Amino acid sequence: MVRQMRRALAVLAGTLAAALLTLGTTGPATAAPKSPPPGVDVTGEGLSEPLRLRSDTQHAHVVAVIDQVNFLGRIGQPNGPKAANLGPKYTVVVLAGDTPKQTYDLYPKAVGGPRVYRPAKQPDGRKTSAGWFLGRLSMSETLRTAGVPLERQFDTVSGGVGGGERVLPEEALDPARDIDEALGELQRLLLLNVAVMLTITVGLAGIALLIRRRTR
Repeated sequence: MVRQMRRALAVLAGTLAAALLTLGTTGPATAAPKSPPPGVDVTGEGLSEPLRLRSDTQHAHVVAVIDQVNFLGRIGQPNGPKAANLGPKYTVVVLAGDTPKQTYDLYPKAVGGPRVYRPAKQPDGRKTSAGWFLGRLSMSETLRTAGVPLERQFDTVSGGVGGGERVLPEEALDPARDIDEALGELQRLLLLNVAVMLTITVGLAGIALLIRRRTR
């Protein structure tokens, strides 16, 4: 009886050990792989290889670049500027993980302001219409900050769709100059009023003198 109990316990211990060993060896292998983070790829003039931006390490840059194209309407202009007026071209591909979803061509140095071209053929196969759109004035600085080799631009601020806000020229921010101009304008206005009053006074005096002579 004792021997039978020992054999049963030995078999049970062996079974538990095998089960634990199986769990230990198969657990990591069946773990779900971590999905890659979303992001954008940028290619174009001056970039020898794609500029890869991912939200887990460069979240602010990814959001800023996507902000350059997320306002586009359903229908754009059928024709854009002449090729000679477009300047350097940068293609932005928006990815969900490793899967390309959308693509756009950006022209931050186009004559008349930045332009965006949306091709009709999109990576995810969705239907859309090709078209040209006015871009944000912050496009050049956004791309430059993200790593695109563009010259720094000082005359734009964030926002502004196709002719948004521009920073005032430096001389326009000089308060002393503004005060001097305002005083000059006021002085010219006062002199003009004085001249008008003198003209009216002289005219009235002449009329009064003429009437007095005729009534004598």
